[in-house]
Amino acid sequence: MELEQQFLSLLGIVEGLQRRVYQLEEENKLLIRGQKQMLEWWEQNQQDNLNFQENAIYELYDGMKAQLDGFFPKILPGESAVEEIIAHGKSLARFGDGEFAAIAGRIRHRFQTEIEENLGERLKEVLQSEDENLLVGIADNYGSLEKYTEQARREIRCYLNPQVRREHLALLDSKKVYYDAYVTRPYVMYQDNQTDAPGKRFKNLKRIWEDRECVLVEGCFTGLGVDNDLFDNARSIQRILGPAENAFARYPEILEACKNQNKEALFLLALGPTATVLASDLCKAGYQAVDIGHLDLEYEWFLKGEGCRTLVTGKYNNEIGEEQDLSPIENEDYRSQIIADFS
Repeated sequence: MELEQQFLSLLGIVEGLQRRVYQLEEENKLLIRGQKQMLEWWEQNQQDNLNFQENAIYELYDGMKAQLDGFFPKILPGESAVEEIIAHGKSLARFGDGEFAAIAGRIRHRFQTEIEENLGERLKEVLQSEDENLLVGIADNYGSLEKYTEQARREIRCYLNPQVRREHLALLDSKKVYYDAYVTRPYVMYQDNQTDAPGKRFKNLKRIWEDRECVLVEGCFTGLGVDNDLFDNARSIQRILGPAENAFARYPEILEACKNQNKEALFLLALGPTATVLASDLCKAGYQAVDIGHLDLEYEWFLKGEGCRTLVTGKYNNEIGEEQDLSPIENEDYRSQIIADFS
């Protein structure tokens, strides 16, 4: 009797295991079917994208037979700006989303967290400047985005919606020649960022300060060239520091300190929207000033070689969402180069 009970018990266990195996087989079939459907969807999506790319030019051209609402700004490549800066001593003021937002009375980046009415007015004045010695840079975002990574294209399309495009075009001149503001962003955004092309672009940019006496005007946590060789080919480096954020509040003092420097010096500026105004004012005063913006961070990312934006320890970065633990830069060479501090 006991053996019979044990047998029945084992038989129940076996039957339970068989049912579980059957259930697992059915679930596995569902998973395989689901994965097959996903693969088919992905392949179809890829084919749809390819078909769109091949046919888009005809669809767009047909749509363009009607008058476009706006125009495409004339933007010369960054290499042309570099040649003008080197060969003819031109200055460069750059406009990105932060500068356009400031003109519109909005806040877009952490380095300008307060609305400064005068800053917006000054930026508009610079954007529409007719000074032949000042190159005005705007981002090459208004037409084809083919040269950028998929991530960069998504970011540009998300930002440059019809309303923002109209705001830009209302400020720009269809007859004016602009220069690509991305000249100082030679790495992360570009589809060729895993080739030798970014290295060549950085090498070309370094010609700007080759054997020049340079004054770097930067935020107090920017650290241009600290712990890298970006400016090793400059003859000398001096630094004027401003606040990491809302630097325009100290603008009169920063401008005055700059004007006390040798007119043969080259000013390299990384101070948010304030740098755009400063480049123009220094140019009008007979100095050469180049707004280099995020160039040092781009160089740090280039040296890491990961093809994306990452946190750079000890350097202010408005494009990374993470909280940053920043403290005064203690590098001895850096400290010895500071000639004025308005931070």
